[in-house]
Amino acid sequence: MNPYPGEIWLADLGLVAKTRPVLIVSRYDPDPPRDLIIYIPLTTQYRGSLYEVALPKLRFLNQQSYVNVQGLGSIERVRLERRLGKLSDNVMTEIKNTITFVLDLEIDANTTN
Repeated sequence: MNPYPGEIWLADLGLVAKTRPVLIVSRYDPDPPRDLIIYIPLTTQYRGSLYEVALPKLRFLNQQSYVNVQGLGSIERVRLERRLGKLSDNVMTEIKNTITFVLDLEIDANTTN
Protein backbone atom coordinates (compact mmCIF):
# COMPACT_ATOMS: atom_id res chain seq x y z
CA MET A 1 0.00 0.00 0.00
CA ASN A 2 1.83 3.07 -1.26
CA PRO A 3 -0.20 6.27 -1.22
CA TYR A 4 0.69 8.98 -3.72
CA PRO A 5 0.29 12.75 -3.45
CA GLY A 6 -3.13 13.89 -4.60
CA GLU A 7 -4.90 10.70 -3.56
CA ILE A 8 -7.80 10.71 -1.14
CA TRP A 9 -7.82 7.88 1.38
CA LEU A 10 -10.12 6.80 4.18
CA ALA A 11 -8.05 6.99 7.35
CA ASP A 12 -8.39 6.15 11.03
CA LEU A 13 -7.45 9.41 12.72
CA GLY A 14 -8.01 8.01 16.20
CA LEU A 15 -11.49 9.48 16.58
CA VAL A 16 -14.02 7.29 18.33
CA ALA A 17 -14.90 4.53 15.84
CA LYS A 18 -14.76 6.97 12.96
CA THR A 19 -12.75 7.13 9.79
CA ARG A 20 -12.45 10.21 7.60
CA PRO A 21 -11.31 11.04 4.13
CA VAL A 22 -7.88 12.66 3.95
CA LEU A 23 -5.80 14.06 1.13
CA ILE A 24 -2.25 12.71 0.86
CA VAL A 25 0.23 15.56 0.43
CA SER A 26 3.53 13.92 1.36
CA ARG A 27 5.84 13.08 -1.51
CA TYR A 28 5.97 9.51 -2.74
CA ASP A 29 8.89 7.72 -1.11
CA PRO A 30 9.11 3.91 -1.36
CA ASP A 31 11.65 3.81 1.50
CA PRO A 32 10.95 6.69 3.91
CA PRO A 33 13.02 7.05 7.10
CA ARG A 34 9.76 6.94 9.11
CA ASP A 35 6.54 5.25 8.11
CA LEU A 36 4.53 8.48 8.29
CA ILE A 37 2.18 10.03 5.77
CA ILE A 38 1.46 13.76 5.71
CA TYR A 39 -2.21 14.45 5.09
CA ILE A 40 -4.87 17.15 5.10
CA PRO A 41 -8.34 16.26 6.38
CA LEU A 42 -11.43 16.79 4.29
CA THR A 43 -14.52 18.38 5.79
CA THR A 44 -18.07 19.16 4.75
CA GLN A 45 -18.20 22.27 6.94
CA TYR A 46 -17.11 25.34 5.00
CA ARG A 47 -16.10 28.40 6.98
CA GLY A 48 -15.20 30.61 4.04
CA SER A 49 -11.56 31.04 5.04
CA LEU A 50 -8.36 31.27 3.01
CA TYR A 51 -7.28 28.04 4.75
CA GLU A 52 -9.83 25.94 2.84
CA VAL A 53 -10.09 24.74 -0.74
CA ALA A 54 -13.42 23.69 -2.21
CA LEU A 55 -13.28 20.41 -4.07
CA PRO A 56 -15.20 19.78 -7.26
CA LYS A 57 -18.01 17.23 -7.10
CA LEU A 58 -16.28 13.86 -6.73
CA ARG A 59 -18.09 10.59 -7.42
CA PHE A 60 -16.44 8.89 -4.44
CA LEU A 61 -17.60 11.51 -1.88
CA ASN A 62 -21.27 11.80 -0.91
CA GLN A 63 -21.25 15.52 -0.07
CA GLN A 64 -19.59 18.75 -1.14
CA SER A 65 -16.21 18.65 0.56
CA TYR A 66 -13.39 21.03 1.37
CA VAL A 67 -9.71 20.54 2.08
CA ASN A 68 -8.97 22.02 5.52
CA VAL A 69 -5.29 22.95 5.10
CA GLN A 70 -5.13 24.26 8.67
CA GLY A 71 -5.60 20.63 9.79
CA LEU A 72 -2.34 19.44 8.19
CA GLY A 73 -0.98 16.43 10.09
CA SER A 74 0.82 13.12 9.89
CA ILE A 75 -0.20 9.55 10.65
CA GLU A 76 1.36 6.12 10.37
CA ARG A 77 0.82 4.50 6.99
CA VAL A 78 -1.01 1.53 8.62
CA ARG A 79 -3.85 3.89 9.61
CA LEU A 80 -4.78 4.38 5.96
CA GLU A 81 -7.67 2.02 5.26
CA ARG A 82 -8.48 2.34 1.56
CA ARG A 83 -7.97 4.58 -1.42
CA LEU A 84 -11.06 6.50 -2.52
CA GLY A 85 -9.75 8.38 -5.54
CA LYS A 86 -7.39 11.02 -6.88
CA LEU A 87 -7.61 14.78 -7.43
CA SER A 88 -6.75 16.47 -10.72
CA ASP A 89 -3.48 18.33 -11.18
CA ASN A 90 -5.38 21.64 -11.36
CA VAL A 91 -7.00 21.10 -7.97
CA MET A 92 -3.68 19.98 -6.48
CA THR A 93 -2.03 23.17 -7.73
CA GLU A 94 -4.67 25.23 -5.90
CA ILE A 95 -4.13 23.17 -2.73
CA LYS A 96 -0.34 23.55 -2.97
CA ASN A 97 -0.77 27.31 -3.29
CA THR A 98 -2.97 27.29 -0.19
CA ILE A 99 -0.37 25.22 1.73
CA THR A 100 2.25 27.79 0.74
CA PHE A 101 0.02 30.57 2.09
CA VAL A 102 -0.95 28.77 5.31
CA LEU A 103 2.66 27.86 6.17
CA ASP A 104 4.00 31.25 5.02
CA LEU A 105 6.42 29.58 2.63
CA GLU A 106 6.68 32.46 0.19
CA ILE A 107 10.35 32.88 -0.69
CA ASP A 108 11.65 36.43 -0.84
CA ALA A 109 14.10 36.68 -3.77
CA ASN A 110 15.93 39.50 -1.95
CA THR A 111 16.69 37.36 1.11
CA THR A 112 20.00 35.52 1.24
CA ASN A 113 21.21 33.08 3.86
